[in-house]
Amino acid sequence: MMPADLTDSGAFGATLTIDLDALVSNWRLLGERAGTEAGTEAGAVVKADAYGIGIEPAVTALDKAGCRSFFVAHVSEAIRARKVAPDATIYVLNGLLPGAAETFAAHGLSPVLGSHEELLEWASFRQTGAQVRPAALHVDTAMNRLGLWPGEGLNLARERSGVIAAAGIGLVMSHFASSEDEADPANARQIAAFAEIAAALPDVPASLKNSSGHFLKGCPSYQLTRPGYALYGGNPTPGKPNPMRPVVGLEATIIQTREVEDGTQVGYNGRWTAKGRRRLATICLGYADGYPRNGSWTDSATGGSAMIGDVPCPFVGSVSMDLIIIDVTGAPQDAAKRGASVRLIGGPLDLETVGAGAKTIGYEILTNLGRRYHRRYIGG
Repeated sequence: MMPADLTDSGAFGATLTIDLDALVSNWRLLGERAGTEAGTEAGAVVKADAYGIGIEPAVTALDKAGCRSFFVAHVSEAIRARKVAPDATIYVLNGLLPGAAETFAAHGLSPVLGSHEELLEWASFRQTGAQVRPAALHVDTAMNRLGLWPGEGLNLARERSGVIAAAGIGLVMSHFASSEDEADPANARQIAAFAEIAAALPDVPASLKNSSGHFLKGCPSYQLTRPGYALYGGNPTPGKPNPMRPVVGLEATIIQTREVEDGTQVGYNGRWTAKGRRRLATICLGYADGYPRNGSWTDSATGGSAMIGDVPCPFVGSVSMDLIIIDVTGAPQDAAKRGASVRLIGGPLDLETVGAGAKTIGYEILTNLGRRYHRRYIGG
């Protein structure tokens, strides 16, 4: 929560606009693709502060719209989500840290159990009579990151009175490694491996689809899907038109302009050199606000850009901590002056384009959204 004297947009150098109606619309679209009319539920992944837009407003809007299952990475995130969604099921993807079972019980949270040790600890805690919500079982079908090996999961699933029953498993899930690439043969292998696990646990709801999984041919929806990036406007179908509505927009203020002559070096270490007379503007935003330093534009490498109206304005030199210099030579002078706004995310600068300009991915752009912005929520 911002202090009362910092709620005015004039106290900030940049404004982040978050469209909660677009967030809900994206969730509904993904639910339609998942087949909610056939009984499948579309959940929502709200980890990393709801991909940077804020857990509380995101969960509140989605809960109001009818979302009943949320996924986070850490218990601290789950506790925040619980405060605004008292009746929802909230899964913690990073599992059960040693000794954390009482915290899960106190806040009505569901751990995603991905090892035999976690299963045993959770089952032992349940045997004390503690009131807990059902846990999820994570079976690793490709990532080699978290989860039981498929063979281990199958063996446990076939022991109907064994540790899975003792742990009170209410969901079995796996995670795609390459679902955004329809041509990757790993997708078919994962779908087949998970189908065998799901069949061994016929009475337990299953979950496989992530954002791109909703658009992957041959991928069953099962009972619950777990969209994340696409909810926030990211493209789940790279190389094709984005079916999702944009959720975030970012604008920064010009704080100074100047003209430089041909051959002038600009920014830290003079890594960009003017080719001809150029008009430059410095905007109130930098890597401390979450814009990657890899967005720097130098004499030897391209980088990020801003938009003034319909005019693209490339970055000039290094992205510094609090400031970025942009080349506004091509923009109208009355639109590129002190106090004017430039767009960093929005319109043609979608998440994928911004990510590419910063030599990263849209996921990182979203989850790095800074805390120094004036955050303007609309809809919801």
